[in-house]
Amino acid sequence: MLRILLVPFLIPVILLVACAQESDAPAVTAKPAEKTAHAESWRDDQLLEGQETYQAACASCHDSGEGGAPVTGEAADWSKRSDLWVAVLSDHAAKGYLDMPGKGGRADLSKESVDAALEYMLQKTFPELPRD
Repeated sequence: MLRILLVPFLIPVILLVACAQESDAPAVTAKPAEKTAHAESWRDDQLLEGQETYQAACASCHDSGEGGAPVTGEAADWSKRSDLWVAVLSDHAAKGYLDMPGKGGRADLSKESVDAALEYMLQKTFPELPRD
């Protein structure tokens, strides 16, 4: 009788002990992605294109704050932007917003060039933030 009562008690205990044992297999940990020369080169190319586009289409207002434009490099000017601000800024830069014409008035610019200019402006304004 005692044996019948002990079996239901012992089975869960045995299972718990078996599950609690450490595995001999080595733990697999994810390594952070290493920056490659290619990635750095791509980033540098994007910022260079962004700087060129910025100088050609954006600097006339964003260097001085003309028409209420937030000044590149002045974080306080950018502080009251949307929580989704990078996506919103990209949309505004491409399509225009308030007094800012879409693509800085340069219809010939590609979306990629506009986004590169935006990335350049953000890098100059918030250099401490990681950028993708």
